Amino acid sequence: MSKKFSLIIFTDLDGSLLHRDNFKFEEIKDYLKILIDKGIIIIPNTSKTEKEIREFLKELGSDLPFISENGSSIHGLNLINSNFPNKIVLSRDKQEIIKIFNSEVSDKLKTKCKFISDMTSKYQGKIFGLQNNNLKNALNRKYTIPFLFEGDKIEKNKLIKILKSFSLTVQEGGRVLNLGDNTNKVKSMKQVLKIYKKVENKIKVIAVGDNFNDLDMLKNCDIPCLVFNDQFKQDQINIDNLIVSNKPSPEGWADVIKTALVKLDY
Repeated sequence: MSKKFSLIIFTDLDGSLLHRDNFKFEEIKDYLKILIDKGIIIIPNTSKTEKEIREFLKELGSDLPFISENGSSIHGLNLINSNFPNKIVLSRDKQEIIKIFNSEVSDKLKTKCKFISDMTSKYQGKIFGLQNNNLKNALNRKYTIPFLFEGDKIEKNKLIKILKSFSLTVQEGGRVLNLGDNTNKVKSMKQVLKIYKKVENKIKVIAVGDNFNDLDMLKNCDIPCLVFNDQFKQDQINIDNLIVSNKPSPEGWADVIKTALVKLDY
């Protein structure tokens, strides 16, 4: 029997598919492979760098399309269809972004922004929970600049407003803030779907996340899934038909996907 629709899963990685602290996913590795073998398209959509995602795919043992650095670049759509592009860049590079930051943000606000790249490797590792090559890959960013903000909420909002006037954004992740271009996970997701709809008009989309920077992605899909995060208050979220796991990642990822597939009768 032919499938009623094509199914795409856009998923965050850290804290959603990967364990929040050790970044492992061994418990659900076989399940991921089952989904891929069924023809389900899984697209990591994450703040991670290209190198970090490629390390994840190497560990998974599968080559998947992916979106890196909070929607900055899309990779491997030609894996879905050979006529699709291999790479799409939606962001200005980080040198141009930091140039705007340095010229337009006041000195007072600049002092509140502590860029991770300026810290010692020991402190960088503490913030990211990574060491050695894994830390190097996390810092190898082409489009975004991670930082900590040491000001109050008013100062933070002022910074965001200034950056917004130059089409720059501040994305909030689980560990750091990311200074970047006017891109995000949902814009890149919509770009992928626009391309895919050229060859397939019957598509269902599942989106999986665990944090603030995933919410827009969850609001713009057919089946939104939230993986349990004890640092994130679920009552702050107003998303229809939201599936929420009782377990954290990685098991929580498998739980929400199984529930979503039942909802879709897939």
